[in-house]
Amino acid sequence: MSEHIVSVKVYFAIFLALLVGTVLTAWVAFFDFPGPLNAIVALTIACIKAALVILYFMHMRYSSRLIWVVFGAALFWLAIMFALTFSDYSTRSWLPVF
Repeated sequence: MSEHIVSVKVYFAIFLALLVGTVLTAWVAFFDFPGPLNAIVALTIACIKAALVILYFMHMRYSSRLIWVVFGAALFWLAIMFALTFSDYSTRSWLPVF
């Protein structure tokens, strides 16, 4: 099996993108967005940063299709767990109504 060689420029570009994402996360934390938008913005930035780490630093971008299938199955299972947790949490009677 041949390995894909990633240039150092790509690693530095991803590293700079992660630094920009970290600064952007810290900058956005000082703003007060309406409703639950603060969490949505912070989680969107975090998901983008996680995707960059998974794709480039964990070499997922250049992996075989089987690895992609396993990763997709893991994300699907995580979505099921979140859905079950949120459905349980949303049916609690002690939650405040927004």
